Amino acid sequence: MRGADPYISGHGDLRYAVAHYDLSLTYALPSNKLDGTAVLTCRALEPLSQVALDLRLKPLKVSVAGRRVSRHKFLGGRLTISLAEQVEPGEEFTVTVKYSGNPGPIRKRGQDPAGWEELEDGVIVASQPHGAPSWFPCNDRVSDKATYDLSLVTAADYHVEFSGEPVAVQRRGANRTWTFRQTEPIAPYLATVQIGRYTVTEQEAVVPLRVVGPANIKRHGFAASFGRQPEMIAFFVDRFGPYPFSGYTAVITDDPLEIPLESASLSTFGRNFASDDWESVRLVAHEMAHQWFGNAVTAGEWRDIWLHEGFACYAEWLWSQECGHRSAEEWARHHHGILAEETQRAPLSDPTPALMFEDWVYKRGALTLHALRSEVGEETFFAILRSWVSSHRGGSVTTQQFITHCSQAAERDLAGWFRPWLDETELPGLPG
Repeated sequence: MRGADPYISGHGDLRYAVAHYDLSLTYALPSNKLDGTAVLTCRALEPLSQVALDLRLKPLKVSVAGRRVSRHKFLGGRLTISLAEQVEPGEEFTVTVKYSGNPGPIRKRGQDPAGWEELEDGVIVASQPHGAPSWFPCNDRVSDKATYDLSLVTAADYHVEFSGEPVAVQRRGANRTWTFRQTEPIAPYLATVQIGRYTVTEQEAVVPLRVVGPANIKRHGFAASFGRQPEMIAFFVDRFGPYPFSGYTAVITDDPLEIPLESASLSTFGRNFASDDWESVRLVAHEMAHQWFGNAVTAGEWRDIWLHEGFACYAEWLWSQECGHRSAEEWARHHHGILAEETQRAPLSDPTPALMFEDWVYKRGALTLHALRSEVGEETFFAILRSWVSSHRGGSVTTQQFITHCSQAAERDLAGWFRPWLDETELPGLPG
């Protein structure tokens, strides 16, 4: 099946939307066995006789409340439910799937594995861009944003985190049940579960802020990276507007990780990022900035990934200047010089599935924003960032919407100005 997004083949269904996921999970660490029941509250967007869900674990029982299921088929990571009676556009329906299996990363040609992954002693879930079906049935398209309730039962000596606010923790014998809620709508790939032998450190900040990690994590370069998160989030609130979730959590695994992992209201880092070197500090800033750009305001298609990564990369440069390192202008000159000597194979507005997470997408996106700042002026530029988030929080956006938004704020048509930055491969010069 072609799928909803040309960048992610075989995932997502444009015929309906999910408003809410209610996930009840039980996980056994030694055997990597996940048993789950998912209840999806959905709405038909067009006449619907079939519902297609993305899932890589075995469905055991499938039902649709108040409607007769004529049959269901599970093939190639796709659960297709055929309904005896058609659902009309605008009608709500509820799908319940009981499922089980041994979750693991989903592998697709030309892209890194994504999804549920075992650690030495625990679990991480990194679903960008196609890994959500590795652990729950979903409509896996980036434009389908929903709220979540999650309960997870696992061994009592492990700590659990989710992309939402903790609601309750209850111990029963050798197990604990962890309950969470996410009231802001998020895309399926932004929902995560993290399991490990962790302790919690609360940081005093303008929003509820927590660091969850091994008990001895502060012995490393913690102070310069995670220790400055309260200052960092206050700075970003000033530049980007109110924080879009109820709190923020940084999970630090005992295992080293090659890159941090983005998810809604929570970011995951390896122990190696608790360091005072700039490469670690910038990535702490990068993942925090994604809460505004990528998680609250989300591209409707993966081709517009620069609206996530370019913005988060530019936030690194802003924080660098704020904390006394290189200025944003210096970073822009530095990376422009590097990109100017490279041959770019695709435009920023359509980087292709194989290249969408390449470093040039991040850096050229940030350079576009820096050039825009020079073009419209300091006051208008930061007003654009704040109003972009406030206007589209909880929604899905396109590059064309951003161009229109900037044009309205600047009170002149900027489409022609954006074209060489977004639609051409040759790198424009930076403003003097």
